[in-house]
Amino acid sequence: MAVLVAVLLAAEANAALVNGIKAVVHDSAVTYDQVEQLTEQTADELVRDLASKPAELQKRLNAVRGENLEKLMDRELILHEFKTAGYSLPESVLEDLVQERIKTRYGDRRRLTQTLQAQGMTFEKFKQQVKDQFIVEALRSKNIASEILISPYKMEKYYQENQDRFKMDDQVKLSLIVLIAKDSNREQARQLANEIHAKLKEGATFFEMASIYSQGAERTLGGQRPMQEMRTLRDELNKAASKLQPGEFSDVIDTGDAVWLVKLDERIVAHVKPITEVRDEIEKDLLAQERNRLEKQWIERLRKKTFVRYF
Repeated sequence: MAVLVAVLLAAEANAALVNGIKAVVHDSAVTYDQVEQLTEQTADELVRDLASKPAELQKRLNAVRGENLEKLMDRELILHEFKTAGYSLPESVLEDLVQERIKTRYGDRRRLTQTLQAQGMTFEKFKQQVKDQFIVEALRSKNIASEILISPYKMEKYYQENQDRFKMDDQVKLSLIVLIAKDSNREQARQLANEIHAKLKEGATFFEMASIYSQGAERTLGGQRPMQEMRTLRDELNKAASKLQPGEFSDVIDTGDAVWLVKLDERIVAHVKPITEVRDEIEKDLLAQERNRLEKQWIERLRKKTFVRYF
């Protein structure tokens, strides 16, 4: 997998040897190497998903490269704005930021040094990264309104336009008794399951029988599973559960690898969550959308007053 990623990324890198610069923002260059390093962070996942579709994989990798180039250019635009707008970051503040980063991510200076050596990075470059990250985050916070108000109308409109997102499939809460059935003990497992089933019909509680006999992970909980969507159940259990009413238990179910008894504790039919349940989720999404819109407007203003060139 890693070899394939390296080959795909190297192909682009080799084409870039003639000119290592991908773009220029004022007097700062965004290089092919920077874009490729950022792309490598997501390349493995793309290769896993599209390893059998090389053409689609290359297309997606190129799209990610384009997105990463824009991210790096936005970063340089913000750093340039910091320099030209007369802002400054006192050395004492930077030192505090560096010490906090060391403490939270590395624990101590010794571990930081070991990590930097392994990455081939100097302490000064690490310090510059901390500084640049703080500047970018600070200017984003300053120029993108933090107090954004989302009206009830917008939330209701979003809810109505995204009903599929808030749909819940049929859900069930089950209790299970599972007996592992190997070739050597298949008949014994089946016989024991029939005996347990008979005891349940005589009045034994499912909780008690599961606690004594079940070989499943839920044994200590009396076989009880948390609420789950019906579609996540294996077919045999889904079919059995669909025929039960709350409080009822199934006949013995043989799935080949195990023998089961299923009790339906609770059922929730498919429905759309009411807006009262998803209001916070909707507000979070709308806030993110609005912040993205405002950031794009701000970045566009920075582009208009800054020399930008692609190569």
